[in-house]
Amino acid sequence: MRSTDTREHIVEAALALVAERGFSATSVDEIAAAAHVAKGSVFYNFGSKTGLFEAIISEGVSRLTVALRAAADGLHGRAALEALVAELLRQVQQHPDFAKVMVAEAFRTGRSWQDSIRQLRDESIGTFAAVVAEAWPDRDPSITAATVFGGTLLAGLEWLAFQPERSPDDVCRAVLDAVH
Repeated sequence: MRSTDTREHIVEAALALVAERGFSATSVDEIAAAAHVAKGSVFYNFGSKTGLFEAIISEGVSRLTVALRAAADGLHGRAALEALVAELLRQVQQHPDFAKVMVAEAFRTGRSWQDSIRQLRDESIGTFAAVVAEAWPDRDPSITAATVFGGTLLAGLEWLAFQPERSPDDVCRAVLDAVH
């Protein structure tokens, strides 16, 4: 495997294991085995298990933020919010392991990756906050955005785990009904 491929395999394997078991319950040996690489490859590419987790968060947040910004580009008010909710649900559907990790780790404190989690808040939730601030200047954009983002994220996981027969549009409508 080329270095980039090795790195991607390690990230994918680690993300799946951490989403299933949690960070603390997942060992570097298990990650290496799942990625079909030597344990040393994990350390070579990421420096540590924590470095690997930082990469997972950073790469996932970057992907999510780009998708959210593109979804709301050129839209305002309710249309922008609807586009953000729909895109976040799409991202949860396409990347359920990352969504699980976000829910599990977003509010843990004292972790060395707290700055990466803050990046999630500042970038991804910040996209929602900008829409709220523009459309509803009388609302607290930070708390409102966190509420909509968090509610959408949890609704997306609820949908995938317990109500997979529902359509994405149906889930989006339910979230937007709750928001409005």
